[in-house]
Amino acid sequence: MSMESAQSFMERLKSDKEFAAKAEGCQTFDDLVTFAKQAGYDFSAHEAQAVAGALSDEEMEAVAGGKYVRKIP
Repeated sequence: MSMESAQSFMERLKSDKEFAAKAEGCQTFDDLVTFAKQAGYDFSAHEAQAVAGALSDEEMEAVAGGKYVRKIP
């Protein structure tokens, strides 16, 4: 398991739209880790979260297909 592998995976998600589309079905970081392992990457859910935490909200939205909702006070 490695942070480098997690970083490489996240970079691929940002640059490979087809790969990212396949990853969008992942509901949890554990699902994402399983998907990544099937694609030849080796990292833990904790490492994925650490790398993902380093991304901006906009990058996370693009990578994970999630929604960012900014709360207005």
